[in-house]
Amino acid sequence: MTPRCHGFLALRQFLAFLVGLLAACQVLAQPTVWVEDLTWVEVRRAVAQGSKTVILYAGSTEQNGPHMVTGKHNAIARYVAEQIARRLGNALVYPVLPFAPTGSFVPAGGHMRFPGSISLSPATYGAVLQDVALNAAITGFSTILLMGDHGDGQDVLKKVAQSLDRQLKDQAIQVHYIGDLYYKSFERAKALLTQKRLAVTSHAGVVDTSELMFVAAQRKASSRLLRIDQFAAARKELGSDGGVDQASAELGERFIAFKVEAALAQIQSLTRSPPAPKQP
Repeated sequence: MTPRCHGFLALRQFLAFLVGLLAACQVLAQPTVWVEDLTWVEVRRAVAQGSKTVILYAGSTEQNGPHMVTGKHNAIARYVAEQIARRLGNALVYPVLPFAPTGSFVPAGGHMRFPGSISLSPATYGAVLQDVALNAAITGFSTILLMGDHGDGQDVLKKVAQSLDRQLKDQAIQVHYIGDLYYKSFERAKALLTQKRLAVTSHAGVVDTSELMFVAAQRKASSRLLRIDQFAAARKELGSDGGVDQASAELGERFIAFKVEAALAQIQSLTRSPPAPKQP
């Protein structure tokens, strides 16, 4: 091989090294948005540098038929919360709250009829949300966003947000309930299912299963989150509203996007600075 060829190969190897180094630097330049993955010094620095918004996202631990794990909502919540925070650009996320109201205790009702479900009373749920939000205020966050992936308890999220928003107003802290993430996204999901002539089901049905299929694919964790061999057993008496055979990761990607888009639109609407008053 001629010296010229040796030089060309060396240049190619050097350029390849630079490309790899730049890629590594890009990864390092994308810090986590999760408070639990930061030290207190890093949290303080992030807030001081402008990350003044924090997301409090509630999931749930409940039965989801024989084909999905009890932590379905938590897995979806973690994915969606991170997408919202990264799109906002100035937000961090507190650990997903894994519990919500899922049914009565005595006698066991709702999801509590199935082993593995965990339920909080509305009062306990509200107290936990309030305390976590007050902690966020102490940390220095000026915008606190409450949202939930589970249907029961949405009214509690709203009441806590409204109460704290009034309570913290004098400290220039806003607390907002982002209900569009749950309600508006589900309306869009139902419209899409109707358009495609697919089953419009609620709990542990097409929407939930598709969302978890998509999240599992992103995490490469389908075997841990889903039981594909149990899809045919997903029916009402076993905790699913059915239609699971029509679920797909492709649909799930659309449904997840509906959640992120609905949340972002409402957040931007609620946190937009009001117009300056007209000068006399």
